[in-house]
Amino acid sequence: QVQLVESGGGLVQAGGSLRLSCAASRSIAAIFPMAWYRQAPGRQRELVARITSDGRTTYLDSVKGRVTISRDKPKNMAYLQINSLQLEDTAVYYCNAEFPEKNYWGQGTQVTVSS
Repeated sequence: QVQLVESGGGLVQAGGSLRLSCAASRSIAAIFPMAWYRQAPGRQRELVARITSDGRTTYLDSVKGRVTISRDKPKNMAYLQINSLQLEDTAVYYCNAEFPEKNYWGQGTQVTVSS
């Protein structure tokens, strides 16, 4: 079993920045792809960013240029830096780890952007 714990969410004014963190309980999780998803009320969960073991990244079109995903393998951590926050970024953000047997999810961290 793998446990993922997100942190770093909160209430931020539009135009501000946040750095979300994801800690994995299993050290070898660092060799697997990791990703951040988000889900706003009444909307489908969507992929925000994904990073492979060798550092290749993928981003949602609407966040390109504002979001950076990264990982620290020795610390078994993944991060999501969000700049120039917009009202539309308000959502619960989830960390995801892609293991061969299944995907593991954190409980989520709330990001709320105010005007």
